[in-house]
Amino acid sequence: MSDDASLWTALADPHRRAIVALLLEGPRSVGEIVEVRGLSQPSTSKHLKVLRQAGLVRVRQDAQRRVYALDPAPIAALDAWLAPYRGLWNTSLDALGRRLDGTSDASGDATDPEPPETSPEPPTPKD
Repeated sequence: MSDDASLWTALADPHRRAIVALLLEGPRSVGEIVEVRGLSQPSTSKHLKVLRQAGLVRVRQDAQRRVYALDPAPIAALDAWLAPYRGLWNTSLDALGRRLDGTSDASGDATDPEPPETSPEPPTPKD
């Protein structure tokens, strides 16, 4: 596995994140990745090289094909690094939920407010 900065740099690109998501389904050859992602073969190979150098994917030779698979270790390391931040989000989302619950309790049913009362139209005089 490479350093944390290269992991984040590798995952910063949306094409590489899409490749990682595709490999989450299982190992794929370069040709399969090209076909599914719609990128050119040279572009896909460059993205896979960056992912490989960051330690996010492994490659094995299968006759004439190169088959790529996710390496779970760097993903687990990123997950562990993100764990304390998840706690911050959970605390914030819980506080938002309590606030929204309090708002709907204070004003009645927030999803179906009553229409404002209107006075009837005055009759129009006839000539």
